[in-house]
Amino acid sequence: MRTQVAIIGAGPAGLLLGQLLHKHGIDAVILEQRSADYVLGRIRAGVIETGTADLLEQVGCAERMRREGLVHEGIEISFGGERHAINFQHLIGRSVIVYGQTEITRDLMEARAACGATTLYEAEDVTLHDIGSAKPYVTFRKDGVEQRLDCDFIAGCDGSHGISRRSIPAGIMQLYERAYPFGWLGILVDKPPLSEELIYANHERGFALCSMRSPTRSRLYIQCTLEDRVEDWSDARFYAELRQRLDERAIAKLEEGNSIEKSIAPLRSFVAEPMRYGNLFLAGDAAHIVPPTGAKGLNLAASDVHYLSQALIRHYHEKSASGLEGYSAQALSRVWKAVRFSWWMTTQLHRFPDASAFEQKIQRTELEYLAGSEHAQRALAENYVGLPY
Repeated sequence: MRTQVAIIGAGPAGLLLGQLLHKHGIDAVILEQRSADYVLGRIRAGVIETGTADLLEQVGCAERMRREGLVHEGIEISFGGERHAINFQHLIGRSVIVYGQTEITRDLMEARAACGATTLYEAEDVTLHDIGSAKPYVTFRKDGVEQRLDCDFIAGCDGSHGISRRSIPAGIMQLYERAYPFGWLGILVDKPPLSEELIYANHERGFALCSMRSPTRSRLYIQCTLEDRVEDWSDARFYAELRQRLDERAIAKLEEGNSIEKSIAPLRSFVAEPMRYGNLFLAGDAAHIVPPTGAKGLNLAASDVHYLSQALIRHYHEKSASGLEGYSAQALSRVWKAVRFSWWMTTQLHRFPDASAFEQKIQRTELEYLAGSEHAQRALAENYVGLPY
């Protein structure tokens, strides 16, 4: 087989890149080790920045998001038993959209199928070859048959555990990581949200987040230890703990229901740089991970894809290598700003088990300053809705 760009991974990053390239007449084949049903079954975040929404518009995949997505003009931060509204629309004139990552993936899958572009699911033993050369290629096994895909470039969009980053020789990349001493226990439940906006709660017992996927489906989280196991948390225990961390208004609106999904996710910050080696380019979780507190994971993948697609379009249409040469530095500049914001949100809203009395006082003072300062709120707002590309 032969293509111009081999894309490894059929998550939102790989699918979005494939559609952007297809729109500009650039051929790409996507290889995904899992089945399409497995990819669609992954439950992920759903806060969409303006830039991500615009990219979906560009590839004709925003109609259902615009129709079914929930526009959010701000968030609410709860501490000391009170909620404080931070209105993005008032502060900076912008907003975000709550629309599940699963739904974005579905929309992109359908668009790719409709245009006849090639996605090979259940591609096993994917291996990248000669990535440092001008003629890279990929081998894999599909339906028991060994195959080879020759290409000009490889886009590694296969996540933190994928083959792409692991294919880069040792000593090339610098890795930066911060592991946090807690995780998020989250449930998905068919009950209406507690508020029109997301509620981020700081409490002496730990962080809580009340989010949503639709007007009738809520996504609820509580901070837990890294030793906790999902099977130790019945729905009744989860709700009892959540109630202790919320303000009275939120508690009054909380409707308990049977969870339809429950999971624990550890939190960490991770960046690998550079995001390029030879003709292999990393995008999304293959290059960086952020804690979900700042709602940046999917949106960072989208901004990577924006920069990479523009670089490839310039290469093929203008015969210019400048975009490809500058891709890593350009993407990382925005990545690190999002990493900083996600770290800041995480440190301000969670309870750290080893925090001193002084550190707890500083955290509370920071939250009080945020609640009373429009300048501080504006800085949060511009980062939350997404810095410009």
